Amino acid sequence: MMPSPKYRVLHVIDSFDVGGAQTALLGLIGCSDRTRFEPEVACMHGRGVLWDDFSALGVPVHSLSPTKWLPLYVWRLARLVMERRFDIVHCHLFGANWIAKPLAALLGMRVRISHAQCNDRLLYDSRLARWLDSATNRLSTHVCAVSRSTRNFLVEREGVPETRVSVVYNGVDTKRYTPVQGIAPRRALRVVGVGRLHSQKDFSLFLDVAAELTRRNADVHFIIAGIGPEEAALRSKAEAPALAGRVQFVGHVADPRTLYAAADVVLLTSRYEGTPLVVLEALACGVPVVVPKVDGLQEVLADGEDSFLVPQGACGQFADRVAELLGNSELRARLARAARTKVTTSFSAEQMAKQVEAIYQRYLAAGR
Repeated sequence: MMPSPKYRVLHVIDSFDVGGAQTALLGLIGCSDRTRFEPEVACMHGRGVLWDDFSALGVPVHSLSPTKWLPLYVWRLARLVMERRFDIVHCHLFGANWIAKPLAALLGMRVRISHAQCNDRLLYDSRLARWLDSATNRLSTHVCAVSRSTRNFLVEREGVPETRVSVVYNGVDTKRYTPVQGIAPRRALRVVGVGRLHSQKDFSLFLDVAAELTRRNADVHFIIAGIGPEEAALRSKAEAPALAGRVQFVGHVADPRTLYAAADVVLLTSRYEGTPLVVLEALACGVPVVVPKVDGLQEVLADGEDSFLVPQGACGQFADRVAELLGNSELRARLARAARTKVTTSFSAEQMAKQVEAIYQRYLAAGR
C-alpha cells in the first residue's frame, strides 16, 4: 500500500515577538501530525524573541524582511511559495492576513486559512481596517475563530459566510504546564500579570487594583511580565507612593512556568480578549485567575467554579475577588482543581491541532 501523501503547510505570522497568537502557533505546530503534514513558519519581518522557540520545533523557519517598513516580504514570500509549492497557507494576525493571503490567492494556492485571535478594537475604530479585513477574509478558504464572539463578529460585521468560519479555541500544552508540587511557603502573597504592555491588556488598571490591594494588605506583592509600548508609562505609575517597592517588572520570561510557580493569583485586566493563552497556562498550572467578563473568557470559564470573572474596568470588584482568593487557600485550591480539569479535557493544544487539521483535510479532500 502506498503511504498517504504529506501536505506542506506554510504558517505566516506578522512577527516572532511575544504575543498570544505566537504562543498559540507554537502549540499548533508542536502538536501537528507530522505523518500527514509538513509545517513551515515564516514571519513577515525581523526575528523576534521567539525565533529560537520556533526553530526548536524542528521545522523550517523563515524571516521575510529585516524590518517592518522594508517590504521585501512581498517578493520573498512569492519566491518561497513558488519554490516550496505549499498545499496550504495559514495566516495569523493582520499583516499576514492582509498581505500574505492575497498574495497566496494570486499565486493559486488552493487552501488559504485565516486565524482570528480576537475582536481587535482596531476593527471597531477604523472603517478602513474593517473594510480591509473583510475584503481579505473573502479570500479565505476558511477562517478559524478563537471564540464564539469572534466568529459572530466575522459573520455579522464582516459578512463572512457562516459555513466558512469555525470556532477553534486556543489550547495549551497540558503536559508542559502542570501544577508545581512542594512549593516552599512565602512570606508575601504574590499577584502576577502576564502579557504585552499594550493598551489592550490595560496594565494601568492592573496597577490601580494593585494600589487598592496594597491599602488592604501589607503583605501582597505584584509581578508584571511582558514587554511593549506602554512599559515606560507603567513603570512611572508604579513608582507612586501607594505602590513603591511593591511592583516588579521582569520583562519577557522565556519559561512562564516560573511565573505561575511564583503566583498565588494571576490577574488579567484586559479590555478585550479572544481565548488568552496566559489564562489557560495559569489554570493548567493550578493557579487561580481573576479575569474580565469579556469575549471568549466568559465563554470558557465559569465564575465561582473555576475562576472569578469581573465586569471589565471594575477596579473595586477586581480587588475584592483577588483579596478573597489571597485570604482563602482552600478556595484557591478548589478553583485550581476545577480549572485544571477543564483545561485538560477541553483546551489542550492537541485538541486545537486536531480541529485545525480536520479543516485542512476537508478542503484538501474537496480539491479546492
